[in-house]
Amino acid sequence: MSEVQVPFHKRLRAITRRHDRMRNGVYHKLTRDGLIVAHPRRRAPHFPLKSLLLLLGAGFLFKAVLLVNLGSAIFDERVAELRAGTIVEQGGAWLMQADPATIWLATQLNAVRQSLG
Repeated sequence: MSEVQVPFHKRLRAITRRHDRMRNGVYHKLTRDGLIVAHPRRRAPHFPLKSLLLLLGAGFLFKAVLLVNLGSAIFDERVAELRAGTIVEQGGAWLMQADPATIWLATQLNAVRQSLG
């Protein structure tokens, strides 16, 4: 009697696994004999574009705030110090250099700062 239970539990486990995979969605396929069979939809890992854009925007905002608070002369001086350092510091200098987007954002922030008092 216990020999009969082993295949049943094995089939039950397979059905449960398939059902769990179908939580991500299914697509239906018509077989040759006319039976409609549901298959689990495969989910490819997607690239988190929204998170990357938020991080990039936060980086530009951070650089612009530093540029407004320190002033362009001191900011450029500190970036020049980074350029003279190790390879990691040189990479940081490349990231922190004042690009056109940062300068535009700093100008906008400075205008808001001046209008607030």
